[in-house]
Amino acid sequence: MKRILIDSFGGQKRIALTENGELLELIFDNGKEDSIAGNIYCGKIESVVPGMQAAFVDIGRDKNAYMYYGKERAENDENNTRKNRPKAGTDVIVKVEKDGVGTKGAVVTEKISYTGKFVVILPDENNIGISKKIVSKEERQRIKSIIEKILPENYGIIVRTEGEGKSLEEYEKEINSLLEKSRFVEEKGKYIKAPALILKDAGTAFGIIRELFSDDIDELVVNDREYYNELLEYGKEYEGIKEKLKFYDSNIPLFEEYFIESKVEKALQKKVWLKSGGFLIIEETEACVVIDVNTGKFTGSKNFQKTIMKTNIEACYEVAKQIRLRNLSGMIIVDFIDIKDNEDKIILRKTLESALSKDRIKTVVVGMTELCLMQITRKKVRPPLSHSVMYKCKECNGTGMVYSVEWTINAMRREVIKIFNSTVFDSVTIKCDEKLFLTFKGKNDNILNYIEKTTGKKVYFIEDRDKKFCEYEILNGKCLM
Repeated sequence: MKRILIDSFGGQKRIALTENGELLELIFDNGKEDSIAGNIYCGKIESVVPGMQAAFVDIGRDKNAYMYYGKERAENDENNTRKNRPKAGTDVIVKVEKDGVGTKGAVVTEKISYTGKFVVILPDENNIGISKKIVSKEERQRIKSIIEKILPENYGIIVRTEGEGKSLEEYEKEINSLLEKSRFVEEKGKYIKAPALILKDAGTAFGIIRELFSDDIDELVVNDREYYNELLEYGKEYEGIKEKLKFYDSNIPLFEEYFIESKVEKALQKKVWLKSGGFLIIEETEACVVIDVNTGKFTGSKNFQKTIMKTNIEACYEVAKQIRLRNLSGMIIVDFIDIKDNEDKIILRKTLESALSKDRIKTVVVGMTELCLMQITRKKVRPPLSHSVMYKCKECNGTGMVYSVEWTINAMRREVIKIFNSTVFDSVTIKCDEKLFLTFKGKNDNILNYIEKTTGKKVYFIEDRDKKFCEYEILNGKCLM
């Protein structure tokens, strides 16, 4: 059973992809629309750096965006790229490929594309590309014949894996929808003043549904009536959503009902245990992600090399799972336990490639160094999970991470509701910083009023100045201390 679960509360959403009770992916949308990936802007070229074959573009954000120019990266900025070199002060229509991370601004491109469920159209192109995962020659030819009939001139197209088996009518419907967006951008770009947003992407929640939903999804479960109705409307664009969409209406929190709340907490821990007794240590830095494999409690048989190999093989599957779950991207280094035999190294690489093949985001195993460091690259689509729910601790000068306010207050709200719905207590008392409790209550106390009204129970507050801002304690019953 494969499900998409959407836990919506207080303007925030947690989107989980599960299979047979196992958590595969988790996305946190804090309601602030931090991600601008997929947005199309009219930007102004601020400066050009020929040595980097790049330009910095003002798109109206705090940091200028970074744009490569030229069809391919060359060793220098000679004739093959000079003709494509933009000029400072000119306007340019760009699409955001990657969100900014840390001190870096967003990455943008002049190559605008429009992504649907099973096709991507590209203005000013003329080629037809079909996903390599569609292997049947007959199916590939059938798809190509359909596309050639309905795709207008000066447009290229990439047929995604989900395009397999789709009819001419389904292709035509989606392509026309994407063409409408393309023509809107073209017209608006003629008169809009830079920097300005031209077309906003579907947004985190809808964009993720577009990416996650496929024919093998059995249920799409959501606990918010308004968002449920929006998805019903959205489902008119993509076949199958309406039939599999279910509204969850129960006193038991959605993630608790499907036994994944505890798995969510584990997805943010640095240490991940393997079933054998070994473990991984996952360290995220701005430059790369490092995953260290350890034997831990696993002593194995008398053959030391077999013990090492068994731990490394098990680690391959867990590494692939954690990369996808945490949305780790960019350069990823896996420090496997030392292997000397070349044949074992080949087995290890093939095992890791097989485990990573299930990832919907392009992931490449580059190879292993002499020090047994496996190099992996994964396309950056959105910020990693940790960046969405955590931030650097100010008190330890950035050496540690703590949960964000948005994540903390929603955890508090879920815990209060769980106590009210699963115990005999008719009140709870929250001990925390006053500012944290004010955030917990929501704008004009709307969240607090909602909780008390729907449960018929009371929430009390005691200020505890000894607690740090995101620390709290929930006591059952009214506390008079």
